[in-house]
Amino acid sequence: MKRPAAMTRTLSLLALGAALAPWNLRAADSAPQPFTETPEQTEVRMAPWRAARFGMFIHWGPVSLKGTEIGWSRGAQVPVEEYDNLYKQFNPVKFNADTWAATAKAAGMKYVVLTTKHHDGFCLWDTKQTAHNIMNSPFKRDVTKELAEACRKQGLAFGVYYSTCDWHHPDFPRTSPGGGTKRENPNLDRYTEYLKAQTGELIRNYGPLFTIWFDVPQQFDAKRGQGVIDYLHTLQPNLVINNRTGAKGDYDTPEQKIGGFDMDRPWETCMTICRQWAWKPNDKMKSLQECVQTLLYTVGGDGNLLFNVGPQPDGEIEARQVERLKEMGAWVRKCGEAIYGTRGGPFKPGKWGASTRRGNTITLFVMNWPKNGLLHLPLLQDRKLTAVKTLSGGEARVDEGDYSLMVSIPEADRDPVATVIELTLDGPALPLPALEVNVPEFK
Repeated sequence: MKRPAAMTRTLSLLALGAALAPWNLRAADSAPQPFTETPEQTEVRMAPWRAARFGMFIHWGPVSLKGTEIGWSRGAQVPVEEYDNLYKQFNPVKFNADTWAATAKAAGMKYVVLTTKHHDGFCLWDTKQTAHNIMNSPFKRDVTKELAEACRKQGLAFGVYYSTCDWHHPDFPRTSPGGGTKRENPNLDRYTEYLKAQTGELIRNYGPLFTIWFDVPQQFDAKRGQGVIDYLHTLQPNLVINNRTGAKGDYDTPEQKIGGFDMDRPWETCMTICRQWAWKPNDKMKSLQECVQTLLYTVGGDGNLLFNVGPQPDGEIEARQVERLKEMGAWVRKCGEAIYGTRGGPFKPGKWGASTRRGNTITLFVMNWPKNGLLHLPLLQDRKLTAVKTLSGGEARVDEGDYSLMVSIPEADRDPVATVIELTLDGPALPLPALEVNVPEFK
């Protein structure tokens, strides 16, 4: 199958919308068949997701009233009875889906993933499967619908998080605290049908979706998880699904850490801007340097970054978090062509920094310079440099020696977050093998 041109260039917001347009929904009139596709078809299906590179994760619900962790604090810091009734007080009158979407867009993000149902079983949409949902709170508004519409209006792709486990549902075999308590009379088959009915609602009523992000399968094994995946593909054939149904899925999800370099298996780091997933008063927030470097190391390893915020009980994202995200966006705009629609490498990430590639270019993100100010990179097999450009300011120099590429820039011109240097080659960069960078001493 011929590779579409869109797979080799930056995925703009318009192109992202166009890429999602063919994701037609179907009625599941018969038993789902095993989902099969060729490697070429998989590559095409995953291309929009890979190219987007940077998304916003949102963990939110009635638990924000307590400032404790969503799901996990049920039956731990907060008694079950109290936790399960928080929705009766939940009235986030300052929630504005357009503002949330605008914040993601200002950060340079290309997609949004909302926790429509976490382990506590509370649903942020107008589900017909349970009364434990946002429409029965004082707020009585379909948060999922409003955010999906706001994202599409602003050119962002929309996906949903859905917890595979459910410690509130009587049919799920485990309950709180932390899923460590066994239920006396569970019915996992009946719960699986509930799960399918709910995720079917999400696809039919709010789709097509960019992804469904499942979490904590617990009692779900690979066979049961694959059954869920096969069913969802009968509704939306091009749906992208992560690895937490119990089955392998389309991509791995390293949590609170940056994944290792991997050009074969798609992956996405999920990480919090503060420490807790849900909102916590005075939670420690990452610096601008930490935020941006996390993104650069992730894309340099050929992964996506799903960066989490936890809105407050009133529905607003904390002002300091919004400001940090806008700062990220301002930095990323200087070199977005080296982030979106690229692949990682060929120089593997390390303490020195990371690199991405697309077409005939390689972009270096140098985050730490050796003591002598001269960064040695491995020579590129069968490729010669034809041009060098600095995207972060100043003028870099790259010399080709007998054994290495020698990269330097005046100390005054080094960006404290990352010095960005674009190398143009006399041939395509993607076929180049991945190369380790060994730098003995840093400042």
